[in-house]
Amino acid sequence: RILLKRVRLRVEKNKRLVKLKLYILAFMIFLAIDSLWLGLAAPQFYRSQIGHLMADLPNFFAAGIFYLIFVFGMVFFVIEPGMNSESMPKTVVRGAIFGFVTYATYDLTNHATLSGWPILMTIVDMAWGTTLSAAVTLVSVWAGKRLIK
Repeated sequence: RILLKRVRLRVEKNKRLVKLKLYILAFMIFLAIDSLWLGLAAPQFYRSQIGHLMADLPNFFAAGIFYLIFVFGMVFFVIEPGMNSESMPKTVVRGAIFGFVTYATYDLTNHATLSGWPILMTIVDMAWGTTLSAAVTLVSVWAGKRLIK
């Protein structure tokens, strides 16, 4: 019994370590891809659409909390289950759906509650969230299957 208990504890510890590695991997991939969007493509578009609502400097603390929570959700609901899936296309679709639903929650709430929130902003940001989440899922699961044991 004691040996069995030790084996179970070791297995659980290993599972937690794998989840932590997967989270760190997905977090780095998310930051890399989203940084490209936020640094290259989005600034002019966001200014033209919602410049009147934007702060001079972003709240990096709030952005960091968002990233931590969002990536946790991706790993929990999409990426970790995708590690055990034989179908990468289904896993990527799940990632896209996760991104679509989460970004739609933000954008449609803003569209419903903020005066002057443009519909084009809602559409583009939802498309970005869908694309970003699909891409992060694809790269994270692909790399995770090769790097994390």
